[in-house]
Amino acid sequence: MISIEDLRLAVTLARSESLSAAARALNVSPPALSMRLRKLEGQLGLTLANRDARRLSLTAEGERFSRESAVLLDQLEALGESFTQKDERLVGTLRLAAPFGYGRQRIAPLLARFAKLHPQVCLQLDLRETPWPDRHDSDAVIHIGHLNDSLWTARQLTPNERWLCASPAYLQEHGEPSTPEELASHRCICIRENDEDVTLWHLRKGQGRKTLRIEPALLSNDGSVARRWAEQGLGLVLRSQWDVSDALANGSLVRVLAPWSFDSAPINLLVPSRKLRSPRVQALVAFLEDSLKT
Repeated sequence: MISIEDLRLAVTLARSESLSAAARALNVSPPALSMRLRKLEGQLGLTLANRDARRLSLTAEGERFSRESAVLLDQLEALGESFTQKDERLVGTLRLAAPFGYGRQRIAPLLARFAKLHPQVCLQLDLRETPWPDRHDSDAVIHIGHLNDSLWTARQLTPNERWLCASPAYLQEHGEPSTPEELASHRCICIRENDEDVTLWHLRKGQGRKTLRIEPALLSNDGSVARRWAEQGLGLVLRSQWDVSDALANGSLVRVLAPWSFDSAPINLLVPSRKLRSPRVQALVAFLEDSLKT
């Protein structure tokens, strides 16, 4: 008979890059986990995972077993929540994934407040370079930018414009561009994120629209690094307003081409449709919407 531990094992394997990582997540030794996996495979008569010392990959049968195990665990969790205590306190685990920068600066402080409001909830914040689509095992995911996915429900927490900025020192040395076309003669800093074409910039002003192909002088997958480069006078950077607002306020950056609007990147909370009925997820959604509303 398949046990709850077997279901948790399958879900953990799907989340892990190696057997060692899965063993750490389950607080067992790698040999013990290997034994449990072999026993489960023998019971099912299937090979669930291909593994070696460094890598772990699920077979097609393993991926299906993991998906269905996750559904069953969710149903068991929901069954317990349906018998709520009379004081309606939230209990259990709540897993949220978010990008490194926004997660550190904006989400982590909010979760500290949420934890004080709901002390019996075990919060897990997973910061990643690209939390979507990596973290399908999460209860909710913070995603910056537009996204369409029929299996997840997107709720916009707050709008988020992208502003072109440079340091006063850079503008003093190179001059300030007054038209989008002048960007071709400037040093531009680009950020690789969400598999977007980051060297293609779209601008609009009233009814006018322009598309420019940028040749980056510097390129990084870390937005904080790109912003610091701009603050050090190395070029112009197109960055989310949440990340540069403090720099603009203290004068280390200056907004450039302010009359022109670039593509926005709203802050969204993504929730699997099956999770929407969870009291914990509902509480988190309401809390973040209230905390981040403008």
